[in-house]
Amino acid sequence: METEPEILSYYNEGNEHVRLSTRSRLEFLRTQVLLERFLPRPPSRVLDVGGGSGVYASWLAGLGYDVTLIDPVPLHIEQARSAGGFQAEPGDVRALPAADESFDAVLLLGPLYHLTDRTDRVRAFAEAARVVRPGGVVIGAAISRYASLFDGYFHDFIDLPSFPAILREDLLTGQHRNPDNVPGFFTTAYFHRSDELAAELIDGGLELNTVLPVEGPLHWAPNFQRRLDDPRQRELILAVLAQFEQDPAAVAASAHLLAVGHRSNPAGSNPAGSNPAG
Repeated sequence: METEPEILSYYNEGNEHVRLSTRSRLEFLRTQVLLERFLPRPPSRVLDVGGGSGVYASWLAGLGYDVTLIDPVPLHIEQARSAGGFQAEPGDVRALPAADESFDAVLLLGPLYHLTDRTDRVRAFAEAARVVRPGGVVIGAAISRYASLFDGYFHDFIDLPSFPAILREDLLTGQHRNPDNVPGFFTTAYFHRSDELAAELIDGGLELNTVLPVEGPLHWAPNFQRRLDDPRQRELILAVLAQFEQDPAAVAASAHLLAVGHRSNPAGSNPAGSNPAG
């Protein structure tokens, strides 16, 4: 299976390696909090599918997890192998190079963005269900249907000539494109509603735990990066987002969504989200 050329070109620019530590720090911090809540404790085996340059894999390996990263972008594999501490191999989320029931948890923290056909997204969840053990956790990230709306007006992208048409299509169908190859715009992707994400996980053969907002509306707050530099403010931000996450309005007003599910376990061992160390 091949990745679209424009997607490979976008990631071959190398920006993903530093994105989470700069303009997307809240996404990274909040995702860490949620992973710590739902993952089984180390040294569980974690498959990080579409793990990019290994930002999450490095962090998880540092916590004692046995991590394998899979990604279709050669540059990402090169960067991940340079990071060390975990295994990194090329592969496609729709046909995982892993044995049945071989991992305790599977992360899909990027692949769903770029599967524009629902059949492929359901197949990605089905592959995750195949390789995770009974009772094991599957966590998938998606970009919100409304991300372009907020980005457009909070960052003035709406004033750029090609953006209004992109925004309209994103809101209408979720199919995001950058037809004019405008530098800085996101590449080919699908933007989810929370109910769609939940249904795809279920149709992939998993049981749904929850769909949560990652950043909530704070992603677009002015001077927000400065606030994250202050440990006390950072702690408050994460605490407030945890209190806020069950409100359905928070899901619609978040740049990213996180679906948490698990493979059913007739034997009855610990289900997803019951991390005894969390």
